[in-house]
Amino acid sequence: MTNVYLAGPFFDDEQISRIERAEKALAANPRVANVFSPRLSEIPGLEMGTAEWATQTFQMDVHQIDQADVVVALVDFVDDQVDSGTAFEIGYAFHSKKPVVVLHEKDTILNLMLAEGLHAYLREAESLAAYDFATLPESHYQGKVI
Repeated sequence: MTNVYLAGPFFDDEQISRIERAEKALAANPRVANVFSPRLSEIPGLEMGTAEWATQTFQMDVHQIDQADVVVALVDFVDDQVDSGTAFEIGYAFHSKKPVVVLHEKDTILNLMLAEGLHAYLREAESLAAYDFATLPESHYQGKVI
């Protein structure tokens, strides 16, 4: 069974909807044991935006990437730009030799660093429910890069 870290922005209703679809699909996948979603993991008692909140949230998220078997990253943000926090999580996972499964639902150009660093490329959140996280089949982005 696979432990998944779910990376992606959740700053507006569209992004929250996308993260929720990914959370639901991952929960339905029989090969997924646990999903860590930062959206659902606020630290109780800390005020968002404070230095203490930032430090502890950063440390928690990095620790959770370290504990994960794979990182699923939603790369749709604004136009062709991925969320900077998500980009950090992808880079950290790549450097840590964790497979990165990219979910790219919008019809935008993917940054070459993300395109080259991913292990698998998916276009619909619902496909996460059927993805074989035990064997981690590879698939690559074939579109234009910037």
